[in-house]
Amino acid sequence: MNNSRISLIFNTFSKKEIREFRKWLLSPAHNQRQDVRDLFEFLIKNIENGKIEHITKEVAAKKIFPKEPYDDAKLRQTIHFLYKATEEFLIYNELTADEVSSRRALASIFRKRNIDKLFNKAIKDAKDLQVKSKFRNSDFQQNEFEIELEEYSFREKKKRTAEMNLQELHKALDLTFMAKKLQYSYLMYAHQTVYKAEYDFGILDSMLAYIEETGLHEVPAVGVYYHGLKTHFEKDNAVHFQNLKDTIFTNQKLFPSEELRDIYLMAMNYLISQMNSGDPTIREQLFEFYRKGIEDKILMEQEILSRVTFRNAVSLALMQKEYDWVEAFIPNYSKYLQDKHRESIVDYSRARLNFDKKDYTRAMQLLTQVEFDDILMNLNAKSMLVRMYYEEDEFDALESLLGSMRAYLTRKKVMGYHKSNFSNLIKFTKKLLKVSPYEKTQIERLRMDIQEANPMATTERNWLLEQLDRL
Repeated sequence: MNNSRISLIFNTFSKKEIREFRKWLLSPAHNQRQDVRDLFEFLIKNIENGKIEHITKEVAAKKIFPKEPYDDAKLRQTIHFLYKATEEFLIYNELTADEVSSRRALASIFRKRNIDKLFNKAIKDAKDLQVKSKFRNSDFQQNEFEIELEEYSFREKKKRTAEMNLQELHKALDLTFMAKKLQYSYLMYAHQTVYKAEYDFGILDSMLAYIEETGLHEVPAVGVYYHGLKTHFEKDNAVHFQNLKDTIFTNQKLFPSEELRDIYLMAMNYLISQMNSGDPTIREQLFEFYRKGIEDKILMEQEILSRVTFRNAVSLALMQKEYDWVEAFIPNYSKYLQDKHRESIVDYSRARLNFDKKDYTRAMQLLTQVEFDDILMNLNAKSMLVRMYYEEDEFDALESLLGSMRAYLTRKKVMGYHKSNFSNLIKFTKKLLKVSPYEKTQIERLRMDIQEANPMATTERNWLLEQLDRL
């Protein structure tokens, strides 16, 4: 029963949900069958102890109906009732999770039943909760519109034409539509950029012009995506990114964590696209987003920090010479890494730190004692060793490493760009070993080849050119 619908759902239940669903099944309003409760307890017990994959329908039936022969139809009926109870429980939780929406729905019920006094109380409660809402994203605007719509429906039924809230309803509808339209327009743009898809953005250009004209970008749910789209559409206008950055940092508490993470990535993706623009502040600003995003746990998911995010934060910090920050970051935030990645990421990050601080002895120890399971991390580790062996005149070790590195590239499935980049590093390092410091023509020819090599990472290219300068 491991892959049954009911087991798939129970596998996602938190401890709190298990407790609440247990109470749900005990209520006669939701379930009146003991066999349904017994099956739930049996499945949950085996999920918690990791034995669910060994549970068959026959095993479950013997536990639920111990004194009866196996009856597949009877067990399927029990499973059906448990599944229906589970669906109702999940629907109830989903519909009542948003208190504003719940109170607005209650007001709708009272309106349809013509209980004016209770309608007025319920709609007032919804409005009070809406004012106190923690977030101000597009879902907030949606609730605002639905409250105004409910209010209008009540007044229209009473024929109170002089008191109609049509202006408020219209404004709420505009803000809801604009907030949603801008949010999904950015997602379309991002998808189009990565996957080379072609999308029709409809009235987006007119909407952007209208928002600018009316100043509606002051509304956080509208402004953050307005500035995000303007930033990406007009990359050369630095004002747009500054507006985006200010809007994010000023209003970030007004967005739920999952959406805020996407908003951070919207800004960070722009900065990444500008890394080769020559603007010295780009890396600094990107590091600021990484630092703040990690420290505020915005870039984490369920208290987990991905190894890529951890590694990128260290790399950007080192580019900014933020050695003290990296020294503190590694031990303080490695606990948020997945267990299977923690040791290798910590060793790699410490090696990077020591490499940048020119403590080559310690960096070499860390890099040579571990074979990293991530291909690119392994290649970056070998790249650091290449540079250290060369600078320390460890030429025998360097020749051996270059050979093993080339074999590694051939053996592993490395993406085209990265394979070409590291192949160029190997090729030019070999030429660097052979070039005579007295052959100026050869040096200049090699310099030109390195400068024109494509693709080649800036770090490796700059290091090779520095070594030529020292000849």
